Amino acid sequence: MIVTRFAPSPTGYLHVGNLRTALLNWLVARKAGGRFLLRLDDTDPERSREIFSEAIVEDLDWLGLDRDETFRQSDRLAIYRDAARALEASGRLYECFETPEELELKRRAQRAAGRPPVYDRAALDLDDATRARLRAERGSHWRFLLDRRRIDWSDGILGALSVDAESLSDPVLIRGDGQVLYTLASVVDDLETGVSDVVRGSDHVTNTAAQIQIFEALGGRAPRFAHHSLLTGPAGEALSKRLGGLALRDLRGAGIEPMALVSLMARLGSGDPVELRSSLEAVVAGFELARFGASPTRFDPAELEALSARVLHRMDYGEIAGTLSSLGVPPDLAPAFWEAIRGNVAQREEIAGWWAVCRGEFAPAVEEADAAFVAEAVALLPPWPWDGATWAEWTGRVKAATGRKGKSLFMPLRQALTGRSSGPEMATLMPLLRGPLSGG
Repeated sequence: MIVTRFAPSPTGYLHVGNLRTALLNWLVARKAGGRFLLRLDDTDPERSREIFSEAIVEDLDWLGLDRDETFRQSDRLAIYRDAARALEASGRLYECFETPEELELKRRAQRAAGRPPVYDRAALDLDDATRARLRAERGSHWRFLLDRRRIDWSDGILGALSVDAESLSDPVLIRGDGQVLYTLASVVDDLETGVSDVVRGSDHVTNTAAQIQIFEALGGRAPRFAHHSLLTGPAGEALSKRLGGLALRDLRGAGIEPMALVSLMARLGSGDPVELRSSLEAVVAGFELARFGASPTRFDPAELEALSARVLHRMDYGEIAGTLSSLGVPPDLAPAFWEAIRGNVAQREEIAGWWAVCRGEFAPAVEEADAAFVAEAVALLPPWPWDGATWAEWTGRVKAATGRKGKSLFMPLRQALTGRSSGPEMATLMPLLRGPLSGG
């Protein structure tokens, strides 16, 4: 069975970059009829917060990305320690004692000598007495002993990849304070939960190479990896500094429709055009991971906003009925009201403004030069209630009486009835209007 996972650290709110990873893993699993897991990588007690864990679940629920299982790494610390002991017993995990400052000095010296800044494994040459002394003086951390050979795999997006382990430092798996790091915990979890496929950002390629050896050292088989491209801004600029403003909770607060976000992110960076989908099932049906490429992918918030507006424009009454009801739109008027205004709202919060117009809760926007014209036109208004023919009947009368036509005829009348210079077709809006001019 295909099993994928999304493994965020609850140290902040999800942003569009996180979403891309979550969505691609969800789509891989759902396309194959497999399982999708949510794993909260919360082994860092200082930075992990419950408020962020709750927000991650809330964001995934908002998008409709359901999970087959959810668990936390903080509940599995004993399992990671067992794995670490097994690696130590096999000679693949070793204790080191350098301080961060000492390691930085070594890296500088290596760069100055034209060598890659790779850990020199000096800790392996220490005798037992020296280890005991350093352990007592400064504590220690633990590194995985890489087998210095080429690490090859077939990537689901990038194709054939090969990393020379000679160019890598032995990764730290356990910090000096005893915290088990992601590099080990992730491998243990993937093995124990049967993860078969991992989709993540291309910035993890080097990390993947080291983890493949950890899978093997623990007697397991590495999952299939696929590394998606990283997002940039609309002009190709680095997006990392803007991600805080692109948090999913902020996009939700700004009125972005979830199906617009899912439709965009399910195609962005692939060889297929972005297509607005009406359901998650349709998104799954049109998804092919092999269509994604390695080139940096541009994310334009304006494209998302336009797509979100199109979601509303295409939305049937049944999909918006709850929102209309919460605004107090009567059930007998709601279908016609939505049909009249839906092409003129880009966000749900704009609906309330049009319902206020229909209730007559606005200030007429009559230019001083049009005041006499509007007064004459109001006197020619057909009696309320109005229907779909009222607008044409009324403007015909006004045109005949005043000689006005075109924009000079229609614009002042629209502004007098709605307080706005643009909006829905007046023929469909007039039957819904209540207020001083209607007498309704």
